[in-house]
Amino acid sequence: MKILVVGAGGREHAIIKKLKENPRVDAIYCAPGNGGIAKDAQCVNIKATDLDSLAAFAQDEKMDLVVVAPDDPLVLGLVDMLKERGIRAFGPSKLAARIEGSKVFAKELMKKYNIPTAKYEVFTNSKDAMRYIEREDSFPMVIKADGLALGKGVMIAQTRQEAANAIHSMMEDRIFGSSGSRVVIEEFLTGPEVSVLAFCDGKTVKPMLSSMDHKRALDGDEGLNTGGMGTIAPNPCYTPALAQECMKTIFKPTVEAMQKEGCPFQGCLYFGLMMTPKGPKVIEYNCRFGDPETQVVLPMLKTDLLTIMDATIDQTLDQLDIEWETGACACVIAASGGYPQSYKTGFAISGLDEMGQVPGATIYHAGTRLENGEFQTCGGRVLGVCTKGNDLTTALEKAYEAIGKISFENMHYRHDIGHRALMSK
Repeated sequence: MKILVVGAGGREHAIIKKLKENPRVDAIYCAPGNGGIAKDAQCVNIKATDLDSLAAFAQDEKMDLVVVAPDDPLVLGLVDMLKERGIRAFGPSKLAARIEGSKVFAKELMKKYNIPTAKYEVFTNSKDAMRYIEREDSFPMVIKADGLALGKGVMIAQTRQEAANAIHSMMEDRIFGSSGSRVVIEEFLTGPEVSVLAFCDGKTVKPMLSSMDHKRALDGDEGLNTGGMGTIAPNPCYTPALAQECMKTIFKPTVEAMQKEGCPFQGCLYFGLMMTPKGPKVIEYNCRFGDPETQVVLPMLKTDLLTIMDATIDQTLDQLDIEWETGACACVIAASGGYPQSYKTGFAISGLDEMGQVPGATIYHAGTRLENGEFQTCGGRVLGVCTKGNDLTTALEKAYEAIGKISFENMHYRHDIGHRALMSK
């Protein structure tokens, strides 16, 4: 088999490493990939948003499967384009990808089908939004850009002034471009946060292991929101009883709702959940594997990933038992100093040689390039250092031992990944 994985980050690296475990796979290509991915796949210099070139490449090279990992090409309709050319593709259609591509679509879907979520209102102009903020006068308040914004389109306003600044920057300054032409203003939910990825074939949903993301840039959940500074799996607060409740009130109703709306979801559906005092509620949906959640979930997968993807495409997930390893997995992100704001790149990375690593550690490359045989930084999130253990404490100890052997100029990482989970035990 020849497989093309679309994307360039740590998530794509984790998907590629997992797909390589299947003996049927002869060759994996990645577009555009990165320096570390180049060690596991043949990188192709095509941007993930260059749909025409990606579809032409997949057709010319006779790809047996294309895995579309990032949100942008999914929302733009790459899977539809590939299927029109007779190419098997893993990922939702353009219509189904609206569940992430439009916060308004997602919220209205939940309202229509009674899927538990935060109270909200939608606004198309800043004056109406400001009048609502002043009338509600309840903080914290969550303000979301309608469209995609590189995972940074959600602002939690602690005061009326912060809310006004968020509305101004999204709707008037257009810091997220057209994604901010509509905004959703939500009530602030409280409780433990849980991420659950799920395989969906349009009618059947099979949740993966739960995980806990750490969005804030600094220790103690301080600093700005990022794309994720680390993750652990499973999330200890997500009990079997809560999993059962989420299946009944959220997972199945969502898949059924998408079917009824004429846009059945096939691919990986990400549920961002809050375990509130009134029960689990949906914070957000993503139409693809999460990053960096994928880096801790896929290493725990015992069932072959390619087999699951085939079943997802062929709508036979109900016939498949998906098995998971026991224990825990932890991922700590090594980021460029200054991320998620301005940062410098092009620094040499040391400590990536095999002799320098902790046994059992896996390094997923997110923002690296290979120059004359040397890895250099070329992104905000640079590496994901992942380790498994019989329990969370062991996994975290190994992850921090491994990241301690890696260095580059201005390297930054959080020192408290998983601490909240350990405290809750």
